[in-house]
Amino acid sequence: MGKKSRVKTQKSGTGATAAVSPKEMMNLISELLQKCSSAAPSPGKEWEEYVQIRALVEKIRKKQKGMSVSFEGTREDFFSELMTWGAECGASCDGFEISNFADEGYGLKAARDIKAEELFLWIPRKMLMTVESAKNSVLGPLYSQDRILQAMGNVTLALHLLCERANPSSPWLPYIKTLPADYDTPLYFEEEEVHHLLATQAIQDVLSQYKNTARQYAYFYKVIQTHPNASKLPLKDAFTFDDYRWAVSSVMTRQNQIPTADGSRVTLALIPLWDMCNHTNGLITTGYNLEDDRCECVALKDYKEGEQIYIFYGTRSNAEFVIHNGFFFEDNAHDRVKIKLGVSKSERLYAMKAEVLARAGIPASSIFTLHCSEPPISAQLLAFLRVFCMTEEELRDYLVGDHAINKIFTLGNTEFPVSWENEIKLWTFLETRAALLLKTYKTSSEEDRSMLEKPDLSLHSRIAIKLRLAEKEILERAVSCCRAKRLHFQKQLDEGAPLPLYEESDIALLENADAKLPIILRKLEEDDESVQEEMNLAQIKPDAACVDSSKMPVLNGECKDLNGTQEDPPGGDAVVKESKAEKHDPSTKRTEGEPKDGGK
Repeated sequence: MGKKSRVKTQKSGTGATAAVSPKEMMNLISELLQKCSSAAPSPGKEWEEYVQIRALVEKIRKKQKGMSVSFEGTREDFFSELMTWGAECGASCDGFEISNFADEGYGLKAARDIKAEELFLWIPRKMLMTVESAKNSVLGPLYSQDRILQAMGNVTLALHLLCERANPSSPWLPYIKTLPADYDTPLYFEEEEVHHLLATQAIQDVLSQYKNTARQYAYFYKVIQTHPNASKLPLKDAFTFDDYRWAVSSVMTRQNQIPTADGSRVTLALIPLWDMCNHTNGLITTGYNLEDDRCECVALKDYKEGEQIYIFYGTRSNAEFVIHNGFFFEDNAHDRVKIKLGVSKSERLYAMKAEVLARAGIPASSIFTLHCSEPPISAQLLAFLRVFCMTEEELRDYLVGDHAINKIFTLGNTEFPVSWENEIKLWTFLETRAALLLKTYKTSSEEDRSMLEKPDLSLHSRIAIKLRLAEKEILERAVSCCRAKRLHFQKQLDEGAPLPLYEESDIALLENADAKLPIILRKLEEDDESVQEEMNLAQIKPDAACVDSSKMPVLNGECKDLNGTQEDPPGGDAVVKESKAEKHDPSTKRTEGEPKDGGK
């Protein structure tokens, strides 16, 4: 992260172990587990629950003070050891070096000129920490018995990391010693810093992330102390909340999916050296080569000697970057805010609208997004809004008749409005909804900008306020765009402009890559509001897919977000379109929380 912090490891029998009895600690842990396992709070009570859980956690942290200590030395002291270990294991280490890039933290610097699409970095499997290596480690016996570990690879990887950190002979120590001592994920925010996120779309996930992490910690504390298969774990004498928070954040900011050795399925992995790269806009340029059994990365662009080498983490919003990576990316071309829309089942025309939407592969209720780009809506959202605002007569045109089926394909195409009145209604509706969302914030954009000018603002507060402001700016641009669209179509109506007529030959527009908004007929992921199973890690989201150099696609598995809602795989679109650079592709990475680009 660019700061000189000591990397923690475990030593038993030190510090606070004499200040609290095992019985007292177990009582506190039981209280925490009970609090975090209770029914979800009623709407509006989430913050109150968070404050209560946090108070319990802080009480436990105070009792555990001094139980985790640092390796001797700073992160920087171990970078040369990491590079030496990498070279001994067969990694490529001659084209780059680890360097401090000020606000971006640590990253990789080109040690020579590197050409775009040049394969400059590869990491063999023996260097990776994976769920598979966890099964073959001291954690294996517990893994074989614990259903949470078996179901949640991210939790397994976090505990694997802690066990190896406490093992003086671990082969991964050269890597573990270079990990940050702490992170800038919301798990490390002070209460008042989290408060800045209230009313943002990220707040629910942030609160759930903290609750889930606390619950998992309490659960595994009990398991480690009582389960027979945990008796030999090096965590038994000292397993603090700070330890678990560190491991969770290390995995959450770094984990990726790679294929297993036989290529039959995917597994989660931490990838040393490669995970030092910082993020920028571009294409995914990392993949897994099954033939050579190594992770490979090609250069995103030409790099001159001395320049920082970047990779693209995927098409993530700034909310995702803040929650899972701990940084805000200023120039995020993929930033967006969510908007939940649905046709009311009590509406008289519900059945007809639902049928038209179904034929277009769009659910009658779904989570859509407003983008930072122009226009702010996708073809799917345009199609939904057109149907949402249709009259009964217009609906019939898309349900019956010789050309009804083909007309469905025009719903998401800007070239073929349903009617001028329909366009006016949909843009008016969206303008109103975006304006209402803006009113839910407690501060204005001007107030946020003024707060960001304060020199004494903490880094975490700055990240939170930047995210809050970015959401508002997307909504403000959406309101402005919708207003302009509404006025444009009102003018078309007032002037009696002829409506573009759809003809059979126009079907070619749907296959034309240059079409402005070709409809994509696919079922959008519905919002899954079911509560995730009992133990849901502060969910370390896997990154975009794995595609090895022999063209074997290993698509990123669907993953649950922190609060149990289903999300599209980050960067999914970038993996489907295979370009020359992307054939090396497969796992976007998450890096630790850093100011700006999340550097290491």
